[in-house]
Amino acid sequence: MNGYLLVFAAAVLWGLIGVFSQGILDAGVGALEIAFWRAALAGALFAAHARLTGQLKLAGARDFGALAAFAGVGVTLFYAAYTLAVQTGGVSLASLLLYSAPAFVALAAWALLGEALTLSKLGLLALTLVGVALVSQGGGEGVRVGPASLFWGLVAALAYASYYIFGKWVLARYAPVTIYAVVLPIGALGLLPLVTFAPKTPSVWGLLLLLAAVSTYAAYGLYYTGLKRVEASRAVLVASVEPVVAALLAALLFGERLGAWGLLGGAAILGAAVLASLPARAARSPQPGDLA
Repeated sequence: MNGYLLVFAAAVLWGLIGVFSQGILDAGVGALEIAFWRAALAGALFAAHARLTGQLKLAGARDFGALAAFAGVGVTLFYAAYTLAVQTGGVSLASLLLYSAPAFVALAAWALLGEALTLSKLGLLALTLVGVALVSQGGGEGVRVGPASLFWGLVAALAYASYYIFGKWVLARYAPVTIYAVVLPIGALGLLPLVTFAPKTPSVWGLLLLLAAVSTYAAYGLYYTGLKRVEASRAVLVASVEPVVAALLAALLFGERLGAWGLLGGAAILGAAVLASLPARAARSPQPGDLA
């Protein structure tokens, strides 16, 4: 199959994360429990995959420690914050705010990796901030803009940005299946003490399995298969349809419709994210979507 179609399919499956999560939330399951089961079930699938293919091996305790530290931010915090953003603000808002991650990437790369904070990066930061400010001016039908939804949406973006910083090191050492086989179970363990388990019907278990197997395990597999066939920068551009898919499905299934300010702000955020992926195609470093 064409690499772009594989990446597009992965983006569509990622766009279902908020939809599945909202359906489970509506059934009375808490956001932290949803995050826990997503990490635990997908982690079990990746661990089985890695075991069957002989990829469940690490170079040493130091690498395990680094992966465990990343799991705390990239799984425990990210999965929890994103699901809480869906719970407090809705699918559309959470998905749009997630794509403010490149602004956090630019700041973190400048502070931690010594990368230059160029005028173009400052311009993209400003565009992202304008977008977030516009989104915060009003919601729309079924979209709940408030301090909690904005906070969790931006925390999710900040945690999402950690994939770029960590990915520069880890993707040079391990295959994605190895990474996820380790970090997802550890991230689930980090969530476990915070979870209050609710009774679940078979249909809710079905949604949890879809969230883990389809929007996590299968989506990552499609993305990395496609990434082998196309340039990483172009793959990220195709994957940027994720929030569009999420917003369309949220409108169809839950009646969510962003207001004028939200649409304008969302366009600014997505525009900044797309522009951030355009420069330096040669020898390009992994972007947040490359791992998340």
